[in-house]
Amino acid sequence: MRSGLWLPLFEELADPGVVARLAAEAEERGWHGVFVWDQLRWREPIRQVADPWITLAAIAAATEQVRLGPMVTPLARRRPAKVARETASLDVLSGGRLILGAGLGADRFAGEFSKTGEELDDRVRGEMLDEALEILVAAWSGEPVTHRGMHYLVDDVQFLPRPVHLPRVPVWTAAFPGHVKPLRRAARYDGFFPVGLESADQFAEAVAAVRDLRGDNPAPYDIAVELSPGSDVAPYAEAGATWWMTALDPGISLDEVRGVIREGPAG
Repeated sequence: MRSGLWLPLFEELADPGVVARLAAEAEERGWHGVFVWDQLRWREPIRQVADPWITLAAIAAATEQVRLGPMVTPLARRRPAKVARETASLDVLSGGRLILGAGLGADRFAGEFSKTGEELDDRVRGEMLDEALEILVAAWSGEPVTHRGMHYLVDDVQFLPRPVHLPRVPVWTAAFPGHVKPLRRAARYDGFFPVGLESADQFAEAVAAVRDLRGDNPAPYDIAVELSPGSDVAPYAEAGATWWMTALDPGISLDEVRGVIREGPAG
């Protein structure tokens, strides 16, 4: 199982330079990935929030080996054509180390959709997410893209340079266990990040459901699990987890993060 440092970009971590230095420290300690939250705002008392894409660019420039990416970006509040440019550029900058985590997001944690006029209906955001992912996969091919959907239009646009990672940037999608449409989405792409887990048994059931949906697909596939530092990862590894993502509180301090880094990857 690989270990990912998963950072909320708030308060002391709202400085991309600080986070880039943390990423370099994590790489030296043997961590396999450094991932970041994608939020526009958070609940009080959180006030300072960094942009994930600027921060990821800083991480890419400060490291050589760790995988990196947003976990997860709510694509329905981003223009897919712009994300196509951002992801390709970031993959080139990092030498092919980007992983794109994508999901619906939720308004209940910080009210960031309702406070910025974004779509609130989960069903509609699901449609937008699926369309956006189709556009991204097409854009990453380097071939001209023409897409006329319910929510987005791309009319004969070619996105070059294409990403370094072939055949495309790996996509992990988030899903609540038991929700059929998100599980089907997860099965179509390159990784699965179940959220809202209550037990290892529930995780195992979700993994089994996605594997059943994937059928005999032989392509490599990652499954991430969010666990607090010091947790017993063994039952999750046995159930199929390939990545451990550190569960860190939104207001975590710089010193606390450095303590987690020093403890090192999961055993």
